[in-house]
Amino acid sequence: MPYNFGKIEKKWNKAWDEKNVFKTKEDKSKEKFYQLEMFPYPSGKIHMGHVRNYSIGDVVARFKNMKGYNVLHPMGFDAFGLPAENAAIKHGVHPDKWTNENIKEMEVQLKELGLAYDWEREAVTCDQDYYKWTQWLFLQFYNKGLAYKKNYAVNWCPSCKTVLANEQVVNGLCERCDTAVTKKELDQWYFKITDYAQKLLDDIEKLEGWPEKVKIMQKNWIGRSEGAEVDFKIADSDKALKVFTTRPDTIYGATYMVLAPEHPYVKELVSGSEYEETVNTFIEKMHHLSEIERTSTDTEKEGVFIGRYAINPLTEKQIPIYIANYVLIDYGTGAIMAVPAHDQRDFDFAKKYDIEIKQVITSDEVKGELNEPYTGDGVMINSGKYDGIKASVAIKEIIDYIESAGIGKKTINFRLRDWLISRQRFWGTPIPMIYCEDCGVVPVPEDQLPVLHPKTVEFKGTKGSPLEGCEEFINTTCPKCGKPARRESDTMDTFVDSSWYFLRYTDANNNEKIFDEEKANYWMKVDQYIGGVEHAILHLLYARFFTKFMYDIGVSPVDEPFENLLTQGMVLKDGAKMSKSKGNVVSPKEIIDNYGADTARLFVLFAAPPERDLEWSDQGVEGCYRFLNRVYRLVEESVDRYNKQDDLDMTKLDNTDKEMRYSINNAIKKVTIDIEKRFNFNTAISSIMTLVNETYKYKEVEGNEEVRNILLSKAIDTILITLAPFAPFITEELWNMLGNKESIHDQKWLEYDEKAIVKDTVNIVVQVNGKVRVKLDVASGIDKAALEKIALENDKIQKFIQGKQIVKVIAIPNKLVNIVIK
Repeated sequence: MPYNFGKIEKKWNKAWDEKNVFKTKEDKSKEKFYQLEMFPYPSGKIHMGHVRNYSIGDVVARFKNMKGYNVLHPMGFDAFGLPAENAAIKHGVHPDKWTNENIKEMEVQLKELGLAYDWEREAVTCDQDYYKWTQWLFLQFYNKGLAYKKNYAVNWCPSCKTVLANEQVVNGLCERCDTAVTKKELDQWYFKITDYAQKLLDDIEKLEGWPEKVKIMQKNWIGRSEGAEVDFKIADSDKALKVFTTRPDTIYGATYMVLAPEHPYVKELVSGSEYEETVNTFIEKMHHLSEIERTSTDTEKEGVFIGRYAINPLTEKQIPIYIANYVLIDYGTGAIMAVPAHDQRDFDFAKKYDIEIKQVITSDEVKGELNEPYTGDGVMINSGKYDGIKASVAIKEIIDYIESAGIGKKTINFRLRDWLISRQRFWGTPIPMIYCEDCGVVPVPEDQLPVLHPKTVEFKGTKGSPLEGCEEFINTTCPKCGKPARRESDTMDTFVDSSWYFLRYTDANNNEKIFDEEKANYWMKVDQYIGGVEHAILHLLYARFFTKFMYDIGVSPVDEPFENLLTQGMVLKDGAKMSKSKGNVVSPKEIIDNYGADTARLFVLFAAPPERDLEWSDQGVEGCYRFLNRVYRLVEESVDRYNKQDDLDMTKLDNTDKEMRYSINNAIKKVTIDIEKRFNFNTAISSIMTLVNETYKYKEVEGNEEVRNILLSKAIDTILITLAPFAPFITEELWNMLGNKESIHDQKWLEYDEKAIVKDTVNIVVQVNGKVRVKLDVASGIDKAALEKIALENDKIQKFIQGKQIVKVIAIPNKLVNIVIK
């Protein structure tokens, strides 16, 4: 009969819950280990990606606990966001109620998986005792000049009535509702993350425990460029266009200018001119395209002349000004000098609109008229006094000249833009700012936090945020003058909530301060952080930014949050990511109901290394289930022989006993190294499976009964203890079945005996011309000469080599002998 996983898992879940066995103990005499997985959005149902992520973290947490560490392993919910608001509109239920019902449901599901979380430290971002401190942090940013408001053209979803980040625009559509995204001018709140750009870039070198691919992604996102900022005066105007270029050596080749359609000068420059209508039509067209679409290499370059000219500061010639799709307002200055001879985008645009292409760098490989832009190094031409010198040398000389002439300066630019945090939503952290006609923008005093959501509000899905029309929320008094005032109706981007939650876990129930400095100092950094690679840029970058800011103001004890990072792969089915639209979703509940939580955990840990994508396999699930049944039967059949003694008389061990002792210690070593050093959970489980097979064989062998029972018991202990982090329920049940009183999860992790892993004899293969002809047991560590002699004198080998010329003998101690003959 298969083991009753349903009964066992319910039994131990109840026991663990009643005894609160996963509660973190503040024991500073022990070395700490902070294990954290990225917390989920409370959708109401966990998916297989959750099972994989949290099972990986649970193995590490349980293993470290058994290794004697004081482990912090918390869980919470990233609980603000648009889905709750959409549910409120669709079903007429308040987001708070919808979210909290989903949280309760997911808590049950996570507990069913046997995850060793300290639920007393649960952090839920929509709870007022959490977002009070998110608002407090906003005020600290504001007080330091790092939170500011400006008018800006943003991605706007007319259906969701909210701002979208660039990453939320997919093929020009809102990722949530597939509505065409437009551009809209709005007053928005920003965090000045650009002030930390260099520090964020420099400190990537500190992240030794992070995957290299993630560090590269962050470096590219920050995007540091060295170059010059140059002023191009606008003809017949007192204004100048500031341009950032990494190639000041090509300024002589600038034959036109391009502004982003959203550039603040554009409408003023065309006002009242014959070009105004054409320009405005093009601007409107750009409002319906995402930045990704506009800048794609596959997108045709297009633009319009605005009827105005700029003056090239080095040639003093007038060059036409265009607006075009391939220049963005939020990169650099929103204006570029176009050098078609040496830039592909500019070359394509110039060819299309018949603009001059002026070559200013040449080399031996460039002959005659350019059929494509030349982007390599070379010698300056058509560049006045710089003709004939190397372009790399000219860069410095031209920068020196423009600085001395007052028309520019050497500068560093970053691809990273300031973080737009405003969202026109209800279900997010309210921004704690007030607008007074007399006093202007006034921060909410800290002693008046949190600014709470109103209890009654209408969700109609129209006219922007429900907070805008909620008089109960909007109308307030000015903290400075006491006159009537209005609250900010925008709420914060949910990335703000998840940028500091790992610090709150160190003291999650503190109502007096954001957290106790001493507790944070003990627990931080997070020793192991686990989550999907899709968060490699935004969440991880924002978390680093917040931590550095909190460190600078004396709140965080560390300036980097995560010591080690593991980005697990996705769970695939039929080669594609699981999704309802593809009809390839496997429900964790279905697997748990049919096979048990231990099987679900074991499969996602065994099927592939954590960092790789995992292909779902029904046969693989069944295989893991059968293995757990084998473990259950092995223990059940061995209860009467269980003899928990440590005093094994080594003189009584025969070769079979020594082989069993070798298998036990070898398994301990392999599992320990695979968990601790490599995260190779699949090979760790494979080693346990091998030990189970060896134990079944050993159980049936006759011999010294006392010795056999002791070794059998040691093998079973090893199987259960090493399997416990992977399959916590069945191992707890079997440990208890054997008469052990303490939890298996509180057992000390096993140490292996190096001497036991060194075999007295080893099995080697003997080959003749590469073909295996015989296998021999020889003394371990025998030298090459002795190994050759044994092989050559073997009767079976003699038959193959007799009368043949031996060309050479290759002997590898403890492995093989290969005899080459002709």
